[in-house]
Amino acid sequence: MTPTSLLDGIRVVECTLLEPGALAMTLGDLGADVIKVEPPGGDYIRRLGWPIVEGHSLLHWHVNRGKRSIRLDLRAPGGPEVFLDLVEGADVVVEGMRPGALERRGLGYDRLREVNPAIVLCSLSGFGIDGPYRDLPSHGVGFDAWAGLAAPAIDEQGFTYIPEHTGTGTKVGPLWGALAAVSAVLRARRTGAGCHLDISQSDAAAFSNWLPIEGHRAYERPEPEVTGNPADGGARRRPGPGGMEEAVRYQYYRSADGHVLFQASEQEFWRNFCLACDRMDLFAGREGRQYGDHATGDRDLRAELQDLFATRTTAAWVELGLAIDCPIAPVNDASGIGRDPQFAHRMPWWPAAEHGADLLPTPVNVIGEQRRPPRRAPEVGADTEEVLAELGYGGDRVASLRRSGVI
Repeated sequence: MTPTSLLDGIRVVECTLLEPGALAMTLGDLGADVIKVEPPGGDYIRRLGWPIVEGHSLLHWHVNRGKRSIRLDLRAPGGPEVFLDLVEGADVVVEGMRPGALERRGLGYDRLREVNPAIVLCSLSGFGIDGPYRDLPSHGVGFDAWAGLAAPAIDEQGFTYIPEHTGTGTKVGPLWGALAAVSAVLRARRTGAGCHLDISQSDAAAFSNWLPIEGHRAYERPEPEVTGNPADGGARRRPGPGGMEEAVRYQYYRSADGHVLFQASEQEFWRNFCLACDRMDLFAGREGRQYGDHATGDRDLRAELQDLFATRTTAAWVELGLAIDCPIAPVNDASGIGRDPQFAHRMPWWPAAEHGADLLPTPVNVIGEQRRPPRRAPEVGADTEEVLAELGYGGDRVASLRRSGVI
């Protein structure tokens, strides 16, 4: 018997704009039936960002995959009633707009649970449903800037600018939302009672930056209680993975055709490396501590290692690291990682021919089972009649709704 997907039998009703739609996308990739309720003009994610692929943004192809779309005007008379009919048979409602958007349409949590006591309403917003920034409009980088993840850069003329960075809040917030939603559904199936979840993309960005934030808090305590790192003699009272400029055995190095990340901060790895390279002269007198030794500030050793790493390609160094048990990782960028053999093995593309654009799979593997490809991201309202038929709406009622502009 063919195994079912992890979330087969879970129905999700989604009301989102832009990247919060990744919450329901994740649930859909894991097998949930996701119905995207779109306003008459549709989710403008289709027109936002670049590249534009086959007339729609890559954001749309990625975030709205795996969903069915129903066009429904919640402001029109009759629109909320159709929405409540959808909620009656659903497990989760995802609200991904300004806080209180559904409430303002008479579709807040209290109203939803009147028709479905077990419903889980997951509200994903920028700064959450309370707090002084609740109503502050923002885009993705705003959450990361707030969380200390996107520090300003300065150009040669002294202007500050937004540097290249990986958006965190908009990527991680939906994942926390998906985890919370599934957890809430499990509880609802035990107890019969749903709940209202409040997930904020700014909270998620801050939590992703937990080590520096908690570390600075820790270093407010006196030295006897909280000390520095033995790797630099305890001198540095700043937290986190930063401060690596002078690290030597834990550092980037140029290879013959790119870069590698050398991570031999354990004495065993350092010995394995020197032995394999026939450079035990580098090990002698520089054995270091058993763990966590970066040989910080040893510029002579750094120069020797730079010359050594330049003698082989990145692939050759990675192969050596595998052979001798020493962490030597390739350093990729977004344009080249597709050629990396580990990436190709673990992250096979969902091809553009079926999905509108070449898309990465959700990184969840069930051993012994194959990933199931998601549905192609839909056009606005493409599944309206199909979804309404599943609710038991007859042809006359659908026609009436269409004439009145509800659908």
